[in-house]
Amino acid sequence: MTLPARLQTAARFTRQCYPTLRAVRRAVPARSFSASATWQLQTKEMTDEQLASLKVNQGRLMEDIHHTCQWGTGQKWGDKPTETGMSRLALSDTDKQARDWFVETTQALGCTTTIDAMGNIFAVRPGLRTDKPPTFAGSHLDTQPTGGRYDGILGVTAGIEMLKVMADNWVETEYPVGVVNWTNEEGARFPMSMVASGVWAGSIPLETAHNTREVHPGTATMASELSRIGYLGQTPASYEVIPMGAHFELHIEQGPLLEMANKKIGVVKGVQAYKWFTINVKGRDTHTGTTDLKSRADALLVASKMILHSHRLATANSALASTGILNLKPGSTNTVPGEVSFSLDIRAPKDSTVEAMAELIKKDFSTIAAGEDISDSNLGCTLGLPCEVTITEDFDSPATTFHQDCVDAVHQAAHSTIGPDAHDKIMEMTSGAGHDSVYTSKRCPTSMIFVPCREGVSHNPREYCKEEDCALGAQVLLQSVLRFDRMRDERRVTWKQEPYKL
Repeated sequence: MTLPARLQTAARFTRQCYPTLRAVRRAVPARSFSASATWQLQTKEMTDEQLASLKVNQGRLMEDIHHTCQWGTGQKWGDKPTETGMSRLALSDTDKQARDWFVETTQALGCTTTIDAMGNIFAVRPGLRTDKPPTFAGSHLDTQPTGGRYDGILGVTAGIEMLKVMADNWVETEYPVGVVNWTNEEGARFPMSMVASGVWAGSIPLETAHNTREVHPGTATMASELSRIGYLGQTPASYEVIPMGAHFELHIEQGPLLEMANKKIGVVKGVQAYKWFTINVKGRDTHTGTTDLKSRADALLVASKMILHSHRLATANSALASTGILNLKPGSTNTVPGEVSFSLDIRAPKDSTVEAMAELIKKDFSTIAAGEDISDSNLGCTLGLPCEVTITEDFDSPATTFHQDCVDAVHQAAHSTIGPDAHDKIMEMTSGAGHDSVYTSKRCPTSMIFVPCREGVSHNPREYCKEEDCALGAQVLLQSVLRFDRMRDERRVTWKQEPYKL
């Protein structure tokens, strides 16, 4: 895709003239300019009223969202052209098209773009200080196989809208400001969610990520697909090479709490803990017509008891448990399944609850495989032959607490944006879903902003966020980043809490 001529001209003008304009601005006292010339103000000179006067363009934001959704359009659920879901799996051809748009658009806004070894794309707009890392807004452009138009996409496009508002008003930040598109956040094609931000944070080895294979039946690895689509960057994927001053992420809630409470903004203070497992049950393939029930080692029957038991354990422990992938062999109508593998996702607000759930699952699944009864799992059944079970922990994400400075910036931005009714429209929240902000929080101050989605539905084609709510969230994101930039300057801060070195 090529940029329109006027955007190419604007990009050249920005790249050529911005350093000169910045130098002039630094040389002339603020009082020499009229108060109405907002481009002449640095964030540190702007009052709260002037910050609040910067407005996102709702129509432009929605146009960007729907424009990017031409790449990987999924299932249609309504009559309007935009009433479709998305199927843009990480590192697919359509993901490449969306990435190309991201690079071209941010460069046209005067940003420098860097692609790291995980395909993460960092677009940075210069600030007055070049000796400190940028404040980033970030999310992801990949989707679920049957996903929607807002999960991740809203966060990236709102970050770009933030850059456009700053360009429109000639806002000059003290520190650089950037937007990042993280690779394979969903973990749908390559089954390790938030993997690229995890590599950046030093929590996941690069080799492990690069060797991660796509889900059945494919054979491609992350490294091979990054190379194929031209996004295997030469810059190391590391917080030490590409440091962040802070990370703010706008996202739909993906749950019903904001909508049910008639709230407009969720100020996210952290993310709950979770673990992913792969369970393999080994029985024996036998003929369905000639093998009586007591002579069967039915791997699928045993797996079904385990899945039901995981639900009961979650209920008893105020946790969550879900199975999203189920594979069986040999896959024949008249053969008892001899081998089954399934995924298990367990979550809870506290690490201790998830750890307790994991121990119970390991102990009880072995008991179920042996044919013994747990919670009436054998009630009304014929006892068959025992099976074998192996449990592999694929992923562990401990509970996360976000940095108070970022949480405060979101609070202030939300109150300023909403106005007098802010107290009734804001909710402090813990995210039930994992996000790239989980990993960025290990290496820089981080927080998130939630906006409501209809009926709390996500990872579904019918996922929907009202246009005014998208814009409101983008406005809070813009205000949060600018307020944080002003706060950094006021403090000339180096956070004492490691590993933040800003």
